[in-house]
Amino acid sequence: MRPPFRLIDGHAHLNELDDAGTALAEARDAGVRAIIGVGMDVPSNRAILALAAAHPSFVFPAIGYHPWEIRGEEIEETLAFLEAHIHECVAVGEVGLDYKAKVKKPRQRAVFERVIDLAVQSDKPLILHCRYSHARALAMILEGGVKRAVFHWYTGSLELLDEILAAGYCISATPALRYSSPHREAVRHAPLDRILIETDCPVEYEGIRSRPRDVLTTAREVAEIQGVSLAEAANLTSRNAVDFYRLSGPGGETTGGLHHTGRAGDDAPP
Repeated sequence: MRPPFRLIDGHAHLNELDDAGTALAEARDAGVRAIIGVGMDVPSNRAILALAAAHPSFVFPAIGYHPWEIRGEEIEETLAFLEAHIHECVAVGEVGLDYKAKVKKPRQRAVFERVIDLAVQSDKPLILHCRYSHARALAMILEGGVKRAVFHWYTGSLELLDEILAAGYCISATPALRYSSPHREAVRHAPLDRILIETDCPVEYEGIRSRPRDVLTTAREVAEIQGVSLAEAANLTSRNAVDFYRLSGPGGETTGGLHHTGRAGDDAPP
């Protein structure tokens, strides 16, 4: 029997699961109504598009170009892939900056600028990876005219979070809320209608590889931090995701019966 609430996993690397079909079935049983599958390079982007095609109205694709994956000889091919397939996606991600990565900062910024341009031209939101680079990423998306963005697994300063929220952007929460003080403080500080929940699966939390069903753990932690019921945290963050990603089923209905409202950490793990 499904729980009496809705869940949306807003960030999952489904292509990295050995048993994606089983994981998706488990997620449905746990009350998950939709999953945003994210890519990082051309092979993972292709895999996410294929999974979304195989599971319509449940898996929604986001294709991206992760800063870890930037290689000089592949830049043009990867950006061309994004441009060719961006219309098939609900978001562009995972993208951004990682100032602990081996890729030189100027190259990261040059690629990110072009990704921003593609997203703005296509009116797609950005799913942002920002490690030791939150302020720079924020400045770049503001300059680029990005309307919708989510700062994935936010653990930056609360002062910068205020700027992110003032600009109309969101943050996402993960199961790391169980042990990450900066992550918990960010989720406590942000209003619930600016929070998306996710697993970032198959990332390990406390030694256990996560799966999409574990977004329930994230919802429980958000509920406790925000001082609301689990049902309220689950349903509102799901509505946030529907609005943010503009999710709809094959006939135009919003996913899981949710109504569209038209509302448009520097030490964090990836």
